[in-house]
Amino acid sequence: MKTDNRSFERGEEFKYFGTTLTSQNSIQEEIKSRLKSGNAGYPAVQNLLSSRLLSKNLKIEIYRTIILREERRLRVFENRVLKRIFGPRRDEITGEWRKLHNEELNDMQSSPNIVRVIKLRRMRWVGHVACMG
Repeated sequence: MKTDNRSFERGEEFKYFGTTLTSQNSIQEEIKSRLKSGNAGYPAVQNLLSSRLLSKNLKIEIYRTIILREERRLRVFENRVLKRIFGPRRDEITGEWRKLHNEELNDMQSSPNIVRVIKLRRMRWVGHVACMG
């Protein structure tokens, strides 16, 4: 495409404000990209968690803090997607359109939230591993 003496090529994917956008509008590439970024940062945390200078209790607290932060980010992402799916609602009292509250989203969605699904799948996996002996 050309505009004002500039040429633009059509790309299959590119980064925009840290988000990977694809020509197919696929979320899978974004998830892969974020997992790759998370895994790239893990060695710094791994060194911290294997340090002999920190107590085991402190290491557990660090680990839990990291996990809780990631769980929160997953819930925020899920709520953002659900708000797009369900759209705004008209307030019964004022008649104005408004965004849904997170509690309303939880009530409207029939399946458990993403964090619960991940935890259930992890527990199922642990059960399989335990049965292997």
